[in-house]
Amino acid sequence: MNELEQLLQQVKDGSLDVQDARRLIGEMAREADGKVDDLGFAQLDIEREKRTGFPEVIFGEGKTTEQLVAIFRRLTEHSDRVLATRIDAEKAEAVLAAVPGATYHQAARALTWFKKPILSVHDGYVAVVCAGTSDLPVAEEAAITIECMGSHVEKVYDVGVAGIHRLFRRLPVIRGANVIVVVAGMEGALASVVGGLVDKPVIAVPTSIGYGAAFHGVSALLTMLNSCATGVTVVNIDNGFGAGYSAGMINKNMSKRS
Repeated sequence: MNELEQLLQQVKDGSLDVQDARRLIGEMAREADGKVDDLGFAQLDIEREKRTGFPEVIFGEGKTTEQLVAIFRRLTEHSDRVLATRIDAEKAEAVLAAVPGATYHQAARALTWFKKPILSVHDGYVAVVCAGTSDLPVAEEAAITIECMGSHVEKVYDVGVAGIHRLFRRLPVIRGANVIVVVAGMEGALASVVGGLVDKPVIAVPTSIGYGAAFHGVSALLTMLNSCATGVTVVNIDNGFGAGYSAGMINKNMSKRS
């Protein structure tokens, strides 16, 4: 039983009156809002997991190797899991040397660390559907994020609309998911196709893959935003993490209700 539950139980038992309980809850909230680990160059939000259900995630781009190592190492002291995204191989090597138990997922360009082995703790699964092999880094970023959040992932890769029969062969797996992440570059049509075939929420991820007129993903983004298929929500270009996080939250909450 956590501190808040203990406090509420005391109110229920009559050992604590409502006014005192309100004051104590306010103090707990203020303490949680102000609790950070100050590294000078970074203010680590070490209470984020208590507020949102998942600890602070490290975005690796723009950080020096020294900063990344320091942040990653410190977060292992505060949480049972650490996820860092957009990590190149050179920076990953430094973290692996400094943090025993850390793992580099090259395809996803992500680093993870777990105090205990990662487990799928939520019912059901998330389908990550990827148009082409060139889109795999974004799809893998989504998949590793979902797995870090405790949900099982079914990967359905290389099923873009240029060979749409490949998609139809995998429809039973896609339709069985609680939520579907669709990753596509070029014209980004895959999200609309999937959205018209399923009764589950679809989170669409445009990628920056494509020739000149694709405008580094803008073409796919606009196609997905203008989708006529219902139930399609769109995240930013190449944002596999954002899509994976949202999918993980949806599956977690569906698991609570089952």
